[in-house]
Amino acid sequence: MNRKTLDWGKVDWDGLERDLIARRRDLHKYPESAWTEFRTSSLVAHRLEELGYDLTAGLDTVEFSAVMGRPPRSEIDAHIQRAKEQGGDAGWIDKMREYPGVVGTLRTGRPGPVVSIRFDMDCVDVDETKIPDHRPNKEGFASVNNLLMHACGHDAHTSMGLGLATVLAAVKDDLKGEVRLIFQPGEEGCRGAYAMTRKGVVDGSDYFLAMHIGGGVPSGKFGLNSLGYLCTTKFDVEFTGRPAHAAGAPQEGHNALLAAAAAALSLHGIAPHREGSMRVNVGVLNAGTGRNVIAGKALMKAETRGQTQNIADYVYKRAQEIIQGAAAMYETEVTVLKAGAGTDAAGDAPLVAKVGEAIRESGLFQEVLETVQGGGSEDATWMMRRVQELGGQATYLALGSNIAAPHHNGCFDIDESTMLLGVKALAAIIDKLMQ
Repeated sequence: MNRKTLDWGKVDWDGLERDLIARRRDLHKYPESAWTEFRTSSLVAHRLEELGYDLTAGLDTVEFSAVMGRPPRSEIDAHIQRAKEQGGDAGWIDKMREYPGVVGTLRTGRPGPVVSIRFDMDCVDVDETKIPDHRPNKEGFASVNNLLMHACGHDAHTSMGLGLATVLAAVKDDLKGEVRLIFQPGEEGCRGAYAMTRKGVVDGSDYFLAMHIGGGVPSGKFGLNSLGYLCTTKFDVEFTGRPAHAAGAPQEGHNALLAAAAAALSLHGIAPHREGSMRVNVGVLNAGTGRNVIAGKALMKAETRGQTQNIADYVYKRAQEIIQGAAAMYETEVTVLKAGAGTDAAGDAPLVAKVGEAIRESGLFQEVLETVQGGGSEDATWMMRRVQELGGQATYLALGSNIAAPHHNGCFDIDESTMLLGVKALAAIIDKLMQ
C-alpha cells in the first residue's frame, strides 16, 4: 500500500491476516441470527475496549420503539445463555440489556472529518452442508448451531471491522477527526439498521461507508458504488378465526387457514408497476391443528419489494388491502406486524471519486468497478440516507471474493485471502478522506 498520511509500518500485516482468519472461523462456528448476536457483540466490544475505543453497546445503540423483527422476549434468555456457554464475554453480554449491537469510536483529539463504517454481524437461517469436502467441515469450523450459518459473509465483515479497528488504533497518532465503527445486528431481513439510525449512531457523520464481500464480484475486483438494492417491507400476518368441528358444525367456524391461503394467492397477483420492477413473496404459511378442525389461527410471513420507494409503497399498500379483504371474506380478524424494512440509496459522486482515487493508488486490486448491481435489499440504506439528509456523503462498497456457492446457500464459503485486502482498502479510504 502506498503511504499517504499514515505510517503503515506500525501495522503487523502478517499477524493481522492470521487474526482475521482465526476470528472469521470462530464466528463462523458460532453463528447467531438477527437480534440474537450476543456472543458476537460481546467479543466485538471486548476487543474494541482492549484497543482503547469509546464504546456504546446493546440498548444504547438502538431505538427501542423502532426495533423490527426481534424474536419473542420468551426466547431471548436462551440465546443469551447459549452465547455465554459458547465463549461470549459475560460482562459485556449483561451490559447489553438484551439487545446486541456495538459502536466503537476512535477520537483522535484533532480536528477532522467524522467517518462512520457499518459492519453487519448476523447469520442466515440455513443449515450448513454436511458434505465432507466443504472447507469448514474439513477444517473444523462449520456451524455448531442448528439451522444457523454464516452463509452471507457477515462473519468476514465483523472480522474485517475488528481488523480495521486494530489498524486504526496502531496509527491513531497519524489520524485526525473521528472514526465510528458500527457493528450492526439484524441485517438479514432488514431488521437492525433502522433502529440504530433512529438512535442517531450516524448523526454528525461527514462520510459513511458500508461494504459487502462477494455478491457476484470475484477476487481481485473492487466496486465503488453498489446500486440496485430494492426498497422492501417485511411483515408477519396473523389471522384469527373461530375453530369448529369440520363435519359436525362447519357453519360455526371462521376459517383462518382459508383466509391466509386466499391472501397468499392474491398477493402474488398484484399488478406490476410501470415505473419499475417489484417483488412479492409469501415465504411462510402455517395454519391448523387437525384435519377435522376448522383452523382458528394462521400465520403468514411475507415481503414486498420495489425498485424505488414509490413502487415499494404501492405494492405494500396493495398487499395490505388484499390481506384485509381476505380476512373479511372469511370473517376473521387480522393483525399485521412489520418485521423489517429497507429503502433505496446511491453513492454520492464526490465520495465515490475519492474512494476510487484511494483504491487505485493503493494498487490492491486488479480491477476497480465504478458501479456494481447489488440486487436484493440492504438496510444500510437507512444509514446512507440519514447521513445524506444531514449533509454528509455515503457509498456502499463491494469487496470481490470468489465464493464456493451462492449467498444464503448451505455450501457458501469465501476466499479468506480477500479479508486482508478489505481491511487495507478501508484503511486506504480513511487515509484519503482524512487528508
